[in-house]
Amino acid sequence: MSSPRLPRRRTALLQLAAFTCLAALHTGCAAAPQPALLDMQLIDRDSGVAISQYASRGRRFSPGTPGARYAIRLSNRTAERVLVVLSVDGVNAITGDTASWAQSGYVLSPGESCDITGWRKSDERIAAFEFTALGDSYAARTGRPAHVGVIGAAVFRETPPVVYESPVAPPVAAMPAAPASPSLLSRLNGATADAAQAVRESSARAESERTARAKLGTGHGASEWSPIQRTAFQRRSSRPEQLLEIQYDSQANLVAAGVMPRPMASLPSAFPDSGGGYVPDPPARW
Repeated sequence: MSSPRLPRRRTALLQLAAFTCLAALHTGCAAAPQPALLDMQLIDRDSGVAISQYASRGRRFSPGTPGARYAIRLSNRTAERVLVVLSVDGVNAITGDTASWAQSGYVLSPGESCDITGWRKSDERIAAFEFTALGDSYAARTGRPAHVGVIGAAVFRETPPVVYESPVAPPVAAMPAAPASPSLLSRLNGATADAAQAVRESSARAESERTARAKLGTGHGASEWSPIQRTAFQRRSSRPEQLLEIQYDSQANLVAAGVMPRPMASLPSAFPDSGGGYVPDPPARW
């Protein structure tokens, strides 16, 4: 999304089921419609500036700074409402369940843009998104480290309301059963007596700890006020009509992976100061 105009208060709506939804108040601004249903980008909350994106191997990447708070800016490019199921590190940002398309999401009005700033904790509060080491990320701390480092949005359009000419009340659709939450990652079985197996497991743990120190994830930050309300939304299709992903990691890791250009080293200058006179004596050694 292009740059910062003075934001105006908008209402972001969030779906809890096929017909019952929550909505959050966020800062946002309208945008001109484009062919895509939705645009998504990361925002540095301290500066208010959009974090750069780099294209590589058919994916989009953004660098993060450990300890920095960020927001996910969702911009509806259509003239109708859309539902956005938001995944952070493979976890639904509203429910905390392992992410799937059938879950709760944010409902954006036509042309609306809003900033999602954290994990939903209640009707009034969220826990801020902040970049942190993989081992300290919310996903890793809840036993789901496999998909840390990616933010995803599954976008759905709304089914147009049915108009009944008869005074007879329309039929009530049955509420679909809530999808079963995928279980957490299976725990390793107890240590085997086989020495070679023990060595392999020890090596795997060491590699996992090394990766956890190096890779960036999203932490469960400070509690912030972010009130919500309910709305209704019925999806036009069971599968998303658009899928968006932003991979993220530290700048050093993205440079090492060849995603970001390596910064140019500062070269020495032959004439850093144009002062005159003669060569003075160096300071005395102590």
